[in-house]
Amino acid sequence: MGKQNGLKHRVLRQVFRIPGARLLASELPITSIETRVALGLGVKPMYMFGIYRAAALAKGLGLPGITVIEFGVAGGRGLVAMENSAEEVERHFGVSIEVVGFDTGKGLPTPIDYRDLPYQWQTGFYEMDVERLRARLKRAHLILGNVGETVPAFLPTIKHPIGFVSFDMDFYSSTMMAFRLWGGASETRLPRVMCYFDDIYGHNEYIGELGAIRDFNLGHSEMKLCPMYQLGHTQECPSSWHDQIYMLHDFRHPLYCAYANLKPPDSLELAA
Repeated sequence: MGKQNGLKHRVLRQVFRIPGARLLASELPITSIETRVALGLGVKPMYMFGIYRAAALAKGLGLPGITVIEFGVAGGRGLVAMENSAEEVERHFGVSIEVVGFDTGKGLPTPIDYRDLPYQWQTGFYEMDVERLRARLKRAHLILGNVGETVPAFLPTIKHPIGFVSFDMDFYSSTMMAFRLWGGASETRLPRVMCYFDDIYGHNEYIGELGAIRDFNLGHSEMKLCPMYQLGHTQECPSSWHDQIYMLHDFRHPLYCAYANLKPPDSLELAA
């Protein structure tokens, strides 16, 4: 049986390296969730990866649930994918998952200066059709308004600690305001929070989301946003989004040093 599974896994690795194969396979229940996470299958594989890892950590720490968040919902394709991933991971681990999306509802705000990359994005880009999106959502809670105001108001309402966050804010200023998420009490987040930054390609550490990460790290000694170095080299099918996965380390979190004995999927052990 072991040899048969090993052969199956080798075949899957080769098949899913074919362009388009991973996206097609994401629509078919042909592999386990562990294998699909390891191979990066799905419409938003970075969401499945981050949510799976966050739920695994919560399970290992004995926590009943997590909250997953998307900043910058726009048309809603990502938030719908987040809902779908959350439902599947929830069933797998038996960990409750709350899904939340933040957006202005009116598109991008006015850039404050060069750090918001006004040469690339302008006021009103990515405007949302609010009612149409609400009709598509099954479980996500959509929070509209300026994140500088909505995030602080959201923190006291959190039921389960934040485990995964996608930042698709485009602007430096909006991303910095979204980082107010880390200003809540330690129980509002896991000791290590999976993060995905959508808009870092081709930029540098002084502008946009990378600039916000740099300035956040400079301003905090007890927390750091760090890339998951070499992630692409440990996954079955390396992809560009592996370079966009970061992790918030809350070094003073009461559970930071707690051992969580639950191994997430990796390149060494693909499930059948």
